Amino acid sequence: MNLVYLDNSATSWPKPPAVIDAVCRCMQQTGGNPGRSGHAMSLDAARLIFNAREQLASFFGLSDSQRLVFTSNATHAINIALKGLLNAGDSVSVSGLEHNSVMRPLRNLEQKIGIKINVLKANKFGILSDESFLNEISEKTKLLVVSHASNVTGALQPLKMIGAFCRKKNITFMVDSAQTAGLIPIHIEKDFIDILTFTGHKSMLGPQGIGGICIGKNIQLESLLQGGTGSNSELEVQPEFLPDSLESGTPNTPGIAGLAAGVNFINEIGIENIHEHEISLAKLTLDMLSEIKEVKVYGPDNSADRTGTISFNVVGINSSTIGHKLDKEFSIMTRTGLHCSPLAHKTTGTYPGGTVRLSPGFFTTKENIIFFIESLKSIIFA
Repeated sequence: MNLVYLDNSATSWPKPPAVIDAVCRCMQQTGGNPGRSGHAMSLDAARLIFNAREQLASFFGLSDSQRLVFTSNATHAINIALKGLLNAGDSVSVSGLEHNSVMRPLRNLEQKIGIKINVLKANKFGILSDESFLNEISEKTKLLVVSHASNVTGALQPLKMIGAFCRKKNITFMVDSAQTAGLIPIHIEKDFIDILTFTGHKSMLGPQGIGGICIGKNIQLESLLQGGTGSNSELEVQPEFLPDSLESGTPNTPGIAGLAAGVNFINEIGIENIHEHEISLAKLTLDMLSEIKEVKVYGPDNSADRTGTISFNVVGINSSTIGHKLDKEFSIMTRTGLHCSPLAHKTTGTYPGGTVRLSPGFFTTKENIIFFIESLKSIIFA
C-alpha cells in the first residue's frame, strides 16, 4: 500500500529532487567553513550563502539582503526577535491563533522581566478584522505579533491591513510566516512588516534545520547568541552589524543550499500555481467532508481566507483514534492533538481534545484526497 502524506503543515514531503541534489552537492563539493578561512572551499561556501541570502531577500521583498539572518528554524528566529526587541514593562498584542513558538518565549519574558501580553479578540475563526482588534490596541503597545496562517485551521490574517494600521500607530509589526512562506506571496515592505520570521522545511520545500528572519530597516535587535562570526576576530565583543550580529557559529551551509533550491523550485512553478493547487485540494476535501454528518470541520469556509490546512473531529471518536487508524490501516499520515497551539484550539473551541489535522502539499494529488475520504468513512462506519 502506498503511503499518503497529509502532514505538510508540520514538514513538507517529499522534497523536490533539486533540493536533495543541492544538499548532497554542497556536502560533497562545498565542505569548507564559510567566512572562517581563505581557501577555495571556504570561499565557495561563503559565496553560496551570499547568493542564497540575496535570493531569499528578493523572495520576501527585502531591499537590503544583509538584513536577512539565517537561523536554525522559525522558533529560533522568533526567539531572536522577541528577546532582542522587548524590554521590561513592554506591552505585546497577539492574535488568538499563535503557536507555542510565539507564546512560550512571550510567557518566558512575562515571567522573567514583566512584559504585558494581550490576546486580541477576533471572529470565530480567529481572524483579526477592523472591528475585532482596532479598539483593543492601546497606545502603550510596542509590538503586535500574528501568525500569517493558523497551523490548526489554516485561517489567514489580512497582513496588509494589520501592517498599515501598525505603521500608522508606530507599532512594530511581526509576522510568523511558518505556514505561508513559499505558499502565499509575502512582501515585507509592501505589507508593512517590520519583522518576518520563516522556516525552510515547510512550504519553502527545503530541509529541516534552516530558517530565517527578515528585519526591517528601522528595527534593531539585541543578539541572542554571541560567538564566532568569522568577522572582527580581533574583538572579544559581538560585531554590531548585520547579519553577523545575529549569526554566531558555523552556519548550516547544506541546509541553506537546500533552501535556495527550494525557492528556485517555487519560482519555476510559480507561487500562485502552488497556492491554487493546494486550495483546490482543500476545497475538494471540505466539500467531501461536508457530506459526512458525523464530521465537524473548523476554520473558514471561504478559500480566500485560508490555506489548505484543515482540522476536523468525528462525533464519538477521539481524534487520536482516527489518526492512529488512518496511519496503521491505510498508511495515511495526518496529525492529531493540539498541534503545539493550545491558544488556537481555545479560540476554535477544540481545547483540550484537539483535532485531526490534514494538510496537503504541492505533491498531494486529487486521488490522495479521495482515498483519504474513503478511508475515513470506513473508520467511521466500521
